[in-house]
Amino acid sequence: MKKYAEIMNWIEALIETRAVRGGHKLPSIRELSQSYSCSKSTVIRAYAELEKRHLVYTVPQSGYYAVIQHAEPEQTEERPEIDLSSPSPDPELFPYLDFQHCLNKAIDMYRNLLFVYGTPQGLPSLLRVMEAHLADYQVFARPGQITVTSGVQQALAILATMSFPSGRRTVLIEQPTYPMIIRLLYAYGIPVQGIARTENGIDLNELERIFRTGSIKLFYTIPRFHNPLGTSYDEYTKKAIAELAKRYDVYIAEDDYLADLETNSKSDPIHAYGSSHVVYLKSFSKIVFPGLRVGAAVLPEALQEAFNSIKRLSDIDSSMLSQAALEIYIQSGMFDRRKQKIVDSYNNRLHRLNQALDALNDTNDVRHASVYTGVQTHLTLPKTFPIDVLLQRLRQKRIVLQGIDTCFLDTFEKQPIVKLSITRVEEERIWEAVRILFNEIKKLKPT
Repeated sequence: MKKYAEIMNWIEALIETRAVRGGHKLPSIRELSQSYSCSKSTVIRAYAELEKRHLVYTVPQSGYYAVIQHAEPEQTEERPEIDLSSPSPDPELFPYLDFQHCLNKAIDMYRNLLFVYGTPQGLPSLLRVMEAHLADYQVFARPGQITVTSGVQQALAILATMSFPSGRRTVLIEQPTYPMIIRLLYAYGIPVQGIARTENGIDLNELERIFRTGSIKLFYTIPRFHNPLGTSYDEYTKKAIAELAKRYDVYIAEDDYLADLETNSKSDPIHAYGSSHVVYLKSFSKIVFPGLRVGAAVLPEALQEAFNSIKRLSDIDSSMLSQAALEIYIQSGMFDRRKQKIVDSYNNRLHRLNQALDALNDTNDVRHASVYTGVQTHLTLPKTFPIDVLLQRLRQKRIVLQGIDTCFLDTFEKQPIVKLSITRVEEERIWEAVRILFNEIKKLKPT
């Protein structure tokens, strides 16, 4: 991270935690220059960026001061819910002022393009930025291979319905998996088959058997920080999936929706091991805004024409304003700076969750997966455990959890699992929630 961004993050943290109150003087340029071993111009740049975002203001001949923030909401007698179910990002971590600045600049820079239709593939300048951006994730692709989509969901809809060179029609999905892909496949009447996935991964022999004997055109997988399990494939499994796909001419739809939360620099996507048969799907909703509705699909050459033809018919082009703002957001360095802040916050919460699970799960037949990066993990309960009753009793205690029945096909045996997400829970309340959770589990277990 660049030095000026480090300074910005530190000052933002002072203001957000109210270590510095509105109207109070902030450290001088000289003090920060010495503390961070950088030039005064670096500090001035940091303060200038914060001033643009209305977080600080300057008083001539005096220095920089924190802007007065909105007053804290009044505390009510009833404490708010502890939400361990939500997949949505934490609004408190999102860069409203940063992105407002990018939108305003996008309107100014691309004002003429806002009055014409663009290209189905995406804003050409954004595609060039994407080329460099994706390389940081070990996804190497030319702009011609990248298509901007209205979120990953649009890409999945196109892949599910389009014809593939093999002429096959069936989509293979992990069980459990992202529930919207199941609803999508049912809605379009697409033949679908499932393969079991556990916290230990998938059976590669079974995967090969299905590839060899089935009529599989596409295998949809979430290798990293799986939804809903939270676990990730190891390098061996990712390499094996890429090799099997190429051997049996099956395409992989690799949904890397949480790639930005990865902290292991040696963890590569499946695309890095077999790009000829992998469609790499990148989301920006976890680091920017879900409402931005911008995703990216990196397509093998054999699929590009069919994919882009359907894309052209479905929406002509994705929002030009959103694309332009995202381009500015990435190029300005704001994306990397905000990403680090979100990663740090989520990792702290997940660490606290693991500590609580390790300390408080003293049952013999309830397992919790050890997941240290991402946004969620899960509990596996006994087969006959009344999960619906557990969720209802927790709701009465204002703790929201979620089962995963909707993550399974109708024809697949559902597993007794509840997922635990940390994106909408305050770090200091995680221990309390886990303590209550296991108290209720013990009450419902047969004696």
